[in-house]
Amino acid sequence: MTGAVQPLIFYPGAPVRFDRLPQVPAAAFRETVIRDVARGARLAALFGLETPAAEVELVAILAHAERGALAVLTTRPGAVYPALTPDCPQAHAFEREVAEQWGVLPQGHPWLKPLRSHPPFGKRAALWPPPAESSRPGVIDFFQMAGEEIHEVAVGPVHAGIIEPGHFRFQCHGEQVFNLEIALGYQHRGIERALIGGPDKRAIHFIETLAGDTTIGHATAYAQALEALGAGAVPSRAQALRAIALELERLANHVGDLGALAGDIGFLPTASFCGRIRGDFLNLTALLCGNRFGRGLIRPGGVAFDLDAADADELRRRLKLAGRDTRGAVDLLWRTPSVMARFEQTGTLTPEDCRGLGLVGPVARACGLERDVRYEFPFGMYCFEQIPVSTWTSGDVFARAYLRWLEIQRSLDFILAQLAALPEGPIAGKIGALMPEALVVALTEGWRGEIVHVAVTDARGSFRRYKVVDPSFHNWMGLALAMRSQPISDFPLCNKSFNLSYCGHDL
Repeated sequence: MTGAVQPLIFYPGAPVRFDRLPQVPAAAFRETVIRDVARGARLAALFGLETPAAEVELVAILAHAERGALAVLTTRPGAVYPALTPDCPQAHAFEREVAEQWGVLPQGHPWLKPLRSHPPFGKRAALWPPPAESSRPGVIDFFQMAGEEIHEVAVGPVHAGIIEPGHFRFQCHGEQVFNLEIALGYQHRGIERALIGGPDKRAIHFIETLAGDTTIGHATAYAQALEALGAGAVPSRAQALRAIALELERLANHVGDLGALAGDIGFLPTASFCGRIRGDFLNLTALLCGNRFGRGLIRPGGVAFDLDAADADELRRRLKLAGRDTRGAVDLLWRTPSVMARFEQTGTLTPEDCRGLGLVGPVARACGLERDVRYEFPFGMYCFEQIPVSTWTSGDVFARAYLRWLEIQRSLDFILAQLAALPEGPIAGKIGALMPEALVVALTEGWRGEIVHVAVTDARGSFRRYKVVDPSFHNWMGLALAMRSQPISDFPLCNKSFNLSYCGHDL
């Protein structure tokens, strides 16, 4: 790849002036991203923004986990550029999003169709999709198969349960699934657009509801971005309280998922116990800040609520009880042959598919990949107190379930250690004016995986662009692959073993 160049190397939480970012021709941009991903980097973010001259500029953020560093480069592709996706599948959803938002055509993209169907960012997007790309503009054409006994099953977007909208379309031969196509974007949320011009008093509330079950994860990433741009120092006590809250969020969701997996196969003892225990962990978050989902706790500069000695003792006592109950409920799963028969060799993903698609979080770790921001790009208290990375190797429903159990145990130990050595001192520091015309990337390991927040400021230090990549954005395609050659009746179980976010995708 003779056209590849050297991108700018920088680190999470370290702002760089935007005019320092290397701007290269589209061909060199493409070859550089493909080269670095082939060498082991991951495409953490790819997004567009508008220049003062009303051109579209693409920004690629590459994560080099082996050295704990990021790389960035930009291009101004014009109306058309050569698609990355044929040689870099990690780019497939990013390029669909860029095309939809900005009206820039990634020529040669194998599956170019609307990703979210939301209002465009740029003026060119009003022309999207071009006639050559769709015979029926504004209509989603789904993949179809033909043949004897081939049939199609469409599920959603409105579901029988009280869940968010998402459409699943199965191409089947009898009970066997040949292909699953997942269509999202029914919520038209416009969160990223609403953040432009901020930060303002609304911004933190948008962030806390990006994915309501990941309030702490997203609020932490947002706070880190502002602290970096505003040269703010977070006190040690606040860092410890943030980490406790983040691990409580992980505990509540992992325990809830194990209960839901049990429920999907009709194993009611664990389903019932974990439903109650999830509430116990949520109530521990409420003990920290008065809200079971952690809203109001994380604020730029630190935290808004302290933990006195009596509440710390109570949190420790209740945490040990919840941990004991969790062990009793979850051990039932691994000791029940009928449960293992349903979990093992169901919805298997290979490590090669995980690497190729850039999957993150427990989904990737269940395939043996050590992907964990707390280890690869440590932040906050994790710079000083490491949680060992849990992995499994089989890549099936069992692996995704058992991995949650491993992480539950390590999160429990981590929180107890933090409570035993909680630093003294203030819980918030000051933040100055945000650095103008700069870019910063904040990374956090949410319970679903890597959370990426990219803030780009204008000459006044306001948000010129704010890009969020929820772990679900990477992982939905993994669910589609896991269902290939599976009986369609396994879909609820496979879906729950991923437990991805609709609203985290529909920003």
